[in-house]
Amino acid sequence: MTAVDISEAGSQPEPRWQPSTKPELDVSVVMPCLNEAESVGICVAKAFEGIRLAGVVGEVLVVDNGSWDGSADIARKAGARVVEQPQRGYGNAYRTGFAEARGRIVVMGDSDDSYDFTKLADLIGPIQAGGADYVLGSRFRGEIQPGAMTWSHRYIGNPVLTGVLNMLFGLKSSDAHSGLRAFRREALEQMSLRSHGMELASEIVVKAARSGLKVAEVPIVYHPRTGDSKLSTFRDGWRHLRFLLLLSPLHVFVWPGFALFGAGVASEGLLLGLTDSDLGLRLSTLALCIMLLGMQLLFMGLFAKTYAHRAGFESESSASRFVERKFTLERGLAASGLLGLVGALIVLGTVVGGIGGWVLSEQLLALGAGVMVLGAQCAFCSFFLAIIRAPFERVTTTGAIVLT
Repeated sequence: MTAVDISEAGSQPEPRWQPSTKPELDVSVVMPCLNEAESVGICVAKAFEGIRLAGVVGEVLVVDNGSWDGSADIARKAGARVVEQPQRGYGNAYRTGFAEARGRIVVMGDSDDSYDFTKLADLIGPIQAGGADYVLGSRFRGEIQPGAMTWSHRYIGNPVLTGVLNMLFGLKSSDAHSGLRAFRREALEQMSLRSHGMELASEIVVKAARSGLKVAEVPIVYHPRTGDSKLSTFRDGWRHLRFLLLLSPLHVFVWPGFALFGAGVASEGLLLGLTDSDLGLRLSTLALCIMLLGMQLLFMGLFAKTYAHRAGFESESSASRFVERKFTLERGLAASGLLGLVGALIVLGTVVGGIGGWVLSEQLLALGAGVMVLGAQCAFCSFFLAIIRAPFERVTTTGAIVLT
C-alpha cells in the first residue's frame, strides 16, 4: 500500500507516494465525482493542502460515479486515489468511498469546489481533541457567499427540511444537508449507513443521534460551485422528506393512531346514550370506523418500529425491549380471542334482548360487530408481527451461517 505524506511540502505541493508504515492513515478525504472535470483537480489539490496545514498524514480518495468527461484521470494526475462506483447515487458513491478509506478520520466533501478543503484542520479539530465523534460543517452558522445557494434553497428548502428533521427526532442541527463532514472511523462504522441517494445526508444526522455519538458543528464558508448542479429541487427535497418520514413511525403512525382510536372510543360511548335513530346509527358506524382506523395505525407503527430495529435503522432501547417482551404472538391471540368474545356477547345480548321485547339497538349491534372485527384485526396483525420478528439464517461471504 502507499500513502501520501505532504506535511513538508510547499503551498502547492506535489504529492509524494511512499510506502505506508502504518496500517491506517490519519485522514482520508472522500469525494464523490460525476463529470466534475472543471473542479475535481482543484479540490484534490486543496485537500492535500488542507492535510499539510493540519499536520497529518492522509489521502484523497475520489469515487468516480460514472464520469465520461475525464474527471477520473484528472483526479489521478492531481494525486488522488480513484475508485469506481458505476451505480449512480450520492449515497452509493460515498458508501463506496467510506469502505475504501484508510484514515482514522474520514472527511466527506463534494468535488465541485463549493467547500474549502484547505480549512480541513478546523473540521477535524474537535475529533482530534477528543470532543466529538462526528463534526458537521455548518453553512448557516458560517458564510454562504453570493450565488452559492439559490434563494429557495437558502430560505425555504434547507431550513424547512432541517426543521422537520429536528422536530421529528428532537435534534438541534443547524444545517442537516451540508456536504462537508468528518467522522471517526469507528463512528462511521457504528452508523451502518444504507442510503443510496441524497437522503444519505439526513441519514447521517439521524443515525449519529440515535447511536449516541458526540456531535459538534463548526462554521464553514460555502462557495459558488463550479459547473452545473446535479441537484433536483423537488425530487431530492422529496427524497429527504420521504426518508425522514419513513424513519419516524411514531409521528406517522403511532400518535395519529392513538388520537383516532381515542376519538373513536369516546364518540362511540357518547353516541350509545342517544335515542336510537338512523342518524345515531350512522354516527356510531363512523365512530367505529375511526376507532378501527386508529387501531390499524397503531399496529402499523408497531410493525414499522420493529422493522426499523431489525434492519438496523434504530438501536435497541428500553422501549424496544419492552415491546419485544410484551407484544408476543400468544398475547396477541389471547387479546384477539377476548375481543371476539366480548363482541359476540354484545351482539348476542342485543339480539336476545330484542327477541325478549327490549328495544333492538342497531347501534349496539354495530358496536359488537366492530369489536369482533377489532379482535380479528388483532389476530392477523399479531401473526404479521411474528413474521417480521422471526429469525432467519443468513450465509456470510466466508460461508458461515448467522442467525439474525
